[in-house]
Amino acid sequence: MFAAFVDPASAHEDITNAILTDRAANCTAYADTYSAQATDVQNAREFDASVSISVSGDHCSITSNAVPNHDFNATGRFVTPLSEQNQAYSVPANPTLAAQPTALSLQYDNAVFLNGVKLDLLAAGCFGVGNGRIGCNDMTAPYRYDPMAPGAGFGADEHNAHTQPDGAYHYHGNPMALFEQENPTSASPVIGFAADGFPIFGIYIDDGGTIRKATSSYRLKIGTRPGGPGGTYDGTFVDDWEYVDGYGDLDRCNGMTQDGVYGYVVTETYPHVMACFSGTPDSSFMKRRP
Repeated sequence: MFAAFVDPASAHEDITNAILTDRAANCTAYADTYSAQATDVQNAREFDASVSISVSGDHCSITSNAVPNHDFNATGRFVTPLSEQNQAYSVPANPTLAAQPTALSLQYDNAVFLNGVKLDLLAAGCFGVGNGRIGCNDMTAPYRYDPMAPGAGFGADEHNAHTQPDGAYHYHGNPMALFEQENPTSASPVIGFAADGFPIFGIYIDDGGTIRKATSSYRLKIGTRPGGPGGTYDGTFVDDWEYVDGYGDLDRCNGMTQDGVYGYVVTETYPHVMACFSGTPDSSFMKRRP
């Protein structure tokens, strides 16, 4: 159960299908090297995953080959098969809140989970731009698809993940296999770190002794879209949602303070993990130009 994370000095650990349990909010607590085995179910291909978390000064380096620690693609419709990557991120060990949030963009990966796979929430597809799946690089363009929407058709698998054109496996929402999804007895663990260094917690929070799912403060707009695809606001596009302060448990960036520690929290609805950076994203998360 990722017990290796309790002791940063422990030896190399196999984390195949491991379930996270630790709520330590500082990335230094997870320093170690890890491996796992995973199978692309539909293509019957086996992969070896590798992850290394190390500490240098006031930052943690998280390097991996971007292969998950669990089987994948049992239900996905990947355009490109998974291929191993040379992935390296640096996150601040002691993050601080910025004066103003930083919007998500296509220029940055959003986070990296503790199994070494990245979170990349935004689609490069907008209604009316090309085939609607790629090429929408203007962040002001309306009607950007939400890859997690049931009708968006982005081919995500059972872990809310799929591959990019270069074969990089990445999540768009709850990674599913990393923490207890049903009837937990305690609040969810830390499952990764955002580009600004703040931890990402699973969906369950402790509400005065009651363990329940956290709720987003974004809600669907009422009525119909004034242009573009038209139709009722149903969550197909990120534009379909609006933030209402206090509507749910979480703030505008989908974060909250738990036990004195600020972090992002997975939710069942938009924005799924995070809607903006509450801190300042590290430049190592800037995407490489193709």
